[in-house]
Parts: sequence; structure tokens; C-alpha cells
Amino acid sequence: MSTGMLAFLSLLPIIVVGIFLVGLRWPASKAMPISYLVAVVLALFVWKVPEKQVAAASVNGLFIAGTLLYIIFGAILLLNTLQESGGLKTIRQGFTDISPDRRIQVIIIAWLFGSFIEGSAGFGTPAAVAVPLLVGLGFPAMAAVVAGMIIQSTPVSFGAVGTPILVGVQTGLSADSTISNQLPSLLNIIGSKVAFLHMVSGTLVPLFVVALMTRFFGKNKSFSEGLKVWKFALFAAFSMTIPYVIVANVLGPEFPSMVGGLIGLAVVVSAAKKGFLMPKDEVWDFAEKEKWDPEWIGKIEIKDIAHKSGSMSMMRAWAPYILVGLLLVLTRLNFLPFNGWVKAWNVAIPNIFGTQITASFQPLYSPGTVFIVVSLITFFMHGMNGSAYKKAWSQSAKTMIAASTALIFTVPMVQVFLNSGGGAAGFDRMPIELANGIAALTGDYWPLFATFVGGFGAFIAGSNTVSNMMFSLFQYDVGSQIGVDPTWVVALQAVGGAAGNMICVHNVVAASAVVGLVGKEGVVIRKTIFPFTYYSLLAGAVGYAIVWYSQKGLFNIGSVIALAIAVAAVYVIATNRKRISLSVNNHSSMDTK
Repeated sequence: MSTGMLAFLSLLPIIVVGIFLVGLRWPASKAMPISYLVAVVLALFVWKVPEKQVAAASVNGLFIAGTLLYIIFGAILLLNTLQESGGLKTIRQGFTDISPDRRIQVIIIAWLFGSFIEGSAGFGTPAAVAVPLLVGLGFPAMAAVVAGMIIQSTPVSFGAVGTPILVGVQTGLSADSTISNQLPSLLNIIGSKVAFLHMVSGTLVPLFVVALMTRFFGKNKSFSEGLKVWKFALFAAFSMTIPYVIVANVLGPEFPSMVGGLIGLAVVVSAAKKGFLMPKDEVWDFAEKEKWDPEWIGKIEIKDIAHKSGSMSMMRAWAPYILVGLLLVLTRLNFLPFNGWVKAWNVAIPNIFGTQITASFQPLYSPGTVFIVVSLITFFMHGMNGSAYKKAWSQSAKTMIAASTALIFTVPMVQVFLNSGGGAAGFDRMPIELANGIAALTGDYWPLFATFVGGFGAFIAGSNTVSNMMFSLFQYDVGSQIGVDPTWVVALQAVGGAAGNMICVHNVVAASAVVGLVGKEGVVIRKTIFPFTYYSLLAGAVGYAIVWYSQKGLFNIGSVIALAIAVAAVYVIATNRKRISLSVNNHSSMDTK
């Protein structure tokens, strides 16, 4: 069978997702079973994978889905605990005191707090923390999910203390014995290149978040209202990415996102309190809740419950989230003993049905356990009564169950797709066959597409780490074959794999489930696919310009695309400022008359 046909067949499960989930807006609970069946049919009858391997992959998928539901439950439980204790009301007031402007709030919580949580825990945890916090502050559930997904880009490559690089890239490249001896130095080189590419593409991420929020969820459905805070958005972007790049070059891949997010939080919150670069003439907010589109509203209802004493200190209200961050950091740092302790208990089903597929879960290492433990601590710390806490548990269980239908088909489909190699037909795994097809078509232009292949891997697997495991060696080899520095191509893979989290189906399902927005996953992906495309295209263009600079000169197709994106961004911001200025002058002249 030709490379092109194999690539097309490999793409079929994704085409199904695109048609039913994104195009026709079917809920994931209906679209993903079809995608799963397509993947199973291809694996059994085209790739000729043994039935027991397909069954084992499906069982492993169900096992992983269970671990995701555990994290979802913990995140919802913490949110509901804070709501019932009155802590959420205090937190909401605290953010209003910093700035009542929703554009400023979403940058601080999603971009900066989310980056810190990604750096410490990874694996979708920022969505489980930042998204419900935004809803608790009064954001529409869908606006919170879209914001939470878009920021799942810049910090992701260094998430979970550098796991996508230190585990993903390292595992992928170690399969080649000629590379494995130089891996420690190679990983640092690749990490510094990844940080640079992320800084370039990530500069506009906070602005994307606010502009899409005001366009899709604002009273006036206007990009312009989001673009008004461009100075503050760029300031917030650089407050995170500059220390992020420095740390990547000085300390290596473990701490860029964690340190960048933490420094960014300190700098930006202090600046926001003083009104630095913030709009002086208005405070932007959503319309009254009664006017919201029902599509935006999740099943979790946030109530304005005060603490039983009537008030709660800000420190006491924020203590649960501080504890979450602290416990995640302490249990993720390898040089501390806690990391070994929480990983010691491993629940595993080895060699399922006699295959090489093993399902495993480390309950104490899971963010879900951290959320539950902190919820229990909060019960005592906030002096809650038993009936209120019982209500938090029951509501959380109901919300988690609603998400289960989508995940029990989404994750098994992913696992069948990833474990489709070794069949009697002799074909490689579906994702590799798809990448082979793209590489055959693109030739020297491969760096422009390398990020999209990484993004595709994350879209399917739900993980930058897994995408890097699958494609790092493939990307390295393609880079060598076309005669460019292969470490840049691997860096493009890692950046694309991070960006792919914006549109990853099971991340969207999980983030939506946390706020009770089940069934609207396709609508979310329709809103995040544009920032994903921008991110991957700009990083790919910059990567192309760098690797071909010595042979094709400064003005090549990569530099032209990158320059065009930069000019477009400047033009949009400048024309928006001009429109605002004209509008203000018109109002002034009318007032004078």
C-alpha cells in the first residue's frame, strides 16, 4: 500500500472527530464512539493487529480514563468545598480589589497562575485549577474553558517539572544508540531552543485569550474590546516568558514554566494593583447572567455563599490553592524524598491479555489525590459543617459521572491508535504512517510542518510527552535527511506538541467536565483551533527561517511568513487604537455640540 494511502487511512479517526465533533457539533459522548470504532476497524482489518492487542489497548484506555475522572472529581470537589465554605466569595472579592476588569483577571489566572500550575504538575492540571476558579469568579463556563485551553501552549513543554523534554524527548531519541550517548547535553540544547520558539509564539497568547473572550462572550461581540488591553497583555506575556527563557538556558528544562509563572504572577499582580498599563476609561465585564447564551453555562452553579462568621481573611481563603501548589511542587521535585514516597504505591495490570501493554496508576502521585487531601484540610481550616461538606461531595460525584461517557470512548480510541504497530500487515503505527506521508510530500519544507505533526500527536494522545515520545526520533531523522540541524526540528516537534493541547479532545472533555459543560466539546475546539494554527505556523516559520538561513539567506519563506504575522498583529492593534481614538473624538465633539 502506498505511503499516501496509509497516511490517509491513519487520518480517518481524526477526520471522524473533525466532522462529527467540530463540524456538526455533536457531543463527544456521541462522536467519540464512532471514532473509536473506526480506529478498531482499521487496526484489525488494515493494520491486521491481533485482536488481543486491540482489546488490551482498549482496556488500558478505560484504565487511563478512570485516572482522568479521578482528577476531574478532585478538582470539582475542591471548587465545591471552597464555595460551600465561603472561601470562593472572599477570593472573588480579592480579584475585584486587584481589578474588576475581566480582561485583567483572565490574564492573571489563566496565563500566569495556569503557567505556574502547569510547571509544577502538568498533565492538564491547570485546566482543573484555573478553569473552575474563573467560573467561581463569575466567568461563563465556556469562556473559562476556552481561556484554560489556549494557555495550554507556552508552559506545556516544561510542564510537570520538564517531563515533556526529560521523559518525552529523551525516551523518543534514546531508541537510536548513536544519539543516546549525547542525550544529556542534547536535551539542554533542545530545551533552550524550545524556550526561544515558545517565547516568540507565546508573546500574543494573553492577547488572544482576552480578544477571543470579548469577541465570543462579550456584550458587543467585539475583538476591539479585548485588543484595548494590548499593552497590559504584552507586559504579562514578557513578565512570564523572559524569566522562562533565562531559566531554560541557565537551569535546564525542569523549572522554566514554574519559575516564569511565579515571577510573572508577582510582577503582574503588583503592577495591576497600581494600575500600570491598564485601561483608565472603562472596566470590562460580561453581560448579566440572564442574557448569557445557554450554550455558555455549565451545570455547576456558583452561589455567593459567605463564611458562617460573615467574613474570611484573604490568606485563609487562598490557603487551599497555595497548598495545592505547594504539594504539587514538593511531590514533583526529584531531589526531595516526597517524590519517591508518592510514587512507591503503583496500581498496575501488567501485560494485559498477554501483550506488552501495561496499565498503571500511582494514586498518591495523582493531582486528584492532592485536590482531595486539600479539600479535607479545607473542611477543618474553614470550619465547615458536615452537611455543607457532604453536599460538596455529592455535587462533585454527579458532575464527574456526566463526563464519564465521553472519556470511556475517547481514551480507548487514542490507545488503539497509538498501539496499532506490529500487525501482520507490517505497517508502522498509525501516527508514524501519517507523519511519513506528510514528510514525503513536504521535502525541504518540513520545518514548516514539523510543529503541526507534534500538535497532531498531542491532539490524539492528549499529551505533549506522548507526542514527543512518538515523533522525536522521526523528527530528528527527517532533519538529518534534509540537511538541517536536527535539534531545531526536534524543538519544533516539542513546541507543536505543546500547542496541540489547545485542541486535544480529551483535555477539552476534562476541562469542560470540571465546570459541568459536558456535550459542548466541539464548540470549544472551534474557538481554539485558530490560536493553535497561529502558534504552530509562527513557530514553524521561525524554525524554517533559522535552519535554512545559511543556505537560503535571510529572506526565505519562513522569515516572510513570520514577518507577515508580525505585521498583521501590529496592523490589527494599530487600527484598533485608531478606531478607539476616532470614537472618543466623535463622542467628545457630540458632547460639545
